[in-house]
Amino acid sequence: MTSQSPDQIRRAARLADAREEHARLAAEVAQHDISYHQEDAPTISDADYDAIRRRMDSLEARFPELVDLFAKPRIGAAPAEKFAKVKHVVPMLSLGNIFDPDEAQEFVARVKRFLGLAESDGVAVTAEPKIDGLSCSLRYVKGELVQAATRGDGFEGEDVTANVRTIKEIPHRLNGNAPEICEVRGEIYMTKGDFAALNERQMQQGKPAFANPRNSAAGSLRQLDPSVTAQRPLHFFAYAWGEISDMPATTQHGMIEALHHFGFKTNPLTRQCQSADELLAHWHTIEDQRAALPYDIDGVVYKVDDLDYQRRLGFVSRAPRWATAHKFAAEKATTLLRDIEIQVGRTGALTPVAKLEPVTVGGVVVSNATLHNEDEITRKDIRIGDTVIVQRAGDVIPQVLGPVTDKRPAEAKPYAFPHLCPACGSVAVREADAKGELDVVRRCTGGLICPAQSIERLKHFCSRNALDIEGLGDRQIELFHAEGLVMTPADIFTLEERDRRAMKKLKDREGFGETSVRNLFAAINARRKVAVNRFIFALGIRHVGETNARRLARHFGTFEALRSVASAASDPASDARAELNAIEGVGDVVAEALAEFFSEKHNEAQLEALLKEVSPEPMEAVQTSSPVAGKTIVFTGALEKMTREEAKAQAERLGAKVSGSVSRKTDLVVAGPGAGSKLDKASEFGIEVISEDEWLARVS
Repeated sequence: MTSQSPDQIRRAARLADAREEHARLAAEVAQHDISYHQEDAPTISDADYDAIRRRMDSLEARFPELVDLFAKPRIGAAPAEKFAKVKHVVPMLSLGNIFDPDEAQEFVARVKRFLGLAESDGVAVTAEPKIDGLSCSLRYVKGELVQAATRGDGFEGEDVTANVRTIKEIPHRLNGNAPEICEVRGEIYMTKGDFAALNERQMQQGKPAFANPRNSAAGSLRQLDPSVTAQRPLHFFAYAWGEISDMPATTQHGMIEALHHFGFKTNPLTRQCQSADELLAHWHTIEDQRAALPYDIDGVVYKVDDLDYQRRLGFVSRAPRWATAHKFAAEKATTLLRDIEIQVGRTGALTPVAKLEPVTVGGVVVSNATLHNEDEITRKDIRIGDTVIVQRAGDVIPQVLGPVTDKRPAEAKPYAFPHLCPACGSVAVREADAKGELDVVRRCTGGLICPAQSIERLKHFCSRNALDIEGLGDRQIELFHAEGLVMTPADIFTLEERDRRAMKKLKDREGFGETSVRNLFAAINARRKVAVNRFIFALGIRHVGETNARRLARHFGTFEALRSVASAASDPASDARAELNAIEGVGDVVAEALAEFFSEKHNEAQLEALLKEVSPEPMEAVQTSSPVAGKTIVFTGALEKMTREEAKAQAERLGAKVSGSVSRKTDLVVAGPGAGSKLDKASEFGIEVISEDEWLARVS
């Protein structure tokens, strides 16, 4: 063993003393952090706290060995090249919105109807401020923080674990006897004061100011370098959960108390209310306090308190039936309408967009706003040159409410909506439905020859809720389309091979480089296998949004099964059309759109090319172990133990497909009193029929 020099011996002694002092100071800081951020009861002044941190910094500067993740967890990992994807075990779905007091009354009444409760029965509902921030999910295993993810599209988010570890109000280890798996959800936000100070620093450094606290919080969290996030004053309120191995409470209010006990800051304005009137009273209380709160809120969230009721209520589309957001009144401003621009969407819809003199509305600078359609422009008599009233509510797209007519210039003329597509010159028409009523939207008839539609379809195909191809955004798609590199979805997946053979490589083009091109090709290749519901949605079939794409994926299982039936459904009287119509929530309009899409020869050719590159895979499983998983169920007649909607929701939770009509593909009919023609048809086809009690026994 090599003997130590006197200097080394003296340094080792000083290091031992420093390590002891550093550990003591770190413990003090940890306790003060809990007092300040979790208990809202600081025990020392800010100056004294800063003095402790400065002493720790000086010790670490002299002895770098003292810097470790446990002792100083707020600044950590090296910058990442990009965020990894995280699939949420329990989806992080969005909330429906209400804006009127009557809608709050209807929310409670609707819950009672769904649950089969009498009007006089009480239903407890919690009310909590709706923080205007960024949703985040925190996963703890055996009490330790192991992963943090953004909401993303609700089913898949981004891994921001390293950044979240820098936020002081988020504990790295849970207090008490927390469940082994505990996924905590809440809102990351920035206070108004911190936002103002951050913008002051930005301006002093010659950098652009942030638009509002929410945007600055979101941008701060999504920094590739966690040390940048660590310098931003972010906060966190916990209010929900995802996967939990052992529920610590049976009510929403009880769960909030449990989260606070685990070490999270929860909102002190959360209340348990016993009626719609109490909800509205608390909504008004929070609205009155809104301006004085240190953080931005844009409404109040109502949640049915009983967790068993929440389970029974389930979800509709992408939102829970047991919760809604009661938003505050929209903020308004007036500004000048400089022009009206017509944008052409992927389905050919001509959408008028107001080009405004920039104005701040609700803390956001607005220069564009929707005018909806030509009928709205005519009804409101909006003219170029008008001073107009602009409204923005939360994240809703700003809209023009109408003109200030007494400020109208004399030369302003009524707006003439174009009857030709501005992108391709084709005639733009308003289609009539079966009753002869005109569609409110005027559409370009150019179809596949219209470059605007082609570009918008490609943008939709690559968008977040479709294939979500990172690095292939609007600007890249417009560039690739203009140069003829990507004209169809299949071209995206052959781009790398064609680039190898090209004289001028992508990496040599302006705005690109070797690393960005390598990352782009990696992102494209990562999407060669994709969930079938995402694939269906990505195709951009008219009337087939995310919800209908999931319904179709659940019903058919594979893309080829959907394609086979839809291709045979062009005849309205065919069995294939009847099968599409029978899918719960689909109906005639969607069935016809599917039949039209899959019978178009050009679409078939594009699909063939695309399916050589991409493999649509089954959606995530629901409850495959249940006795009705994968079966098609029809409910008919009156149900006495539960409402029809509750029965449908229960069947879907258990992995069954619920249909509105009986066909040869129906597996089971649940019949209550008063069942009529559906029962007769079930008998004709030899389909099993059971009572409501038998259904409950089967799925219990």
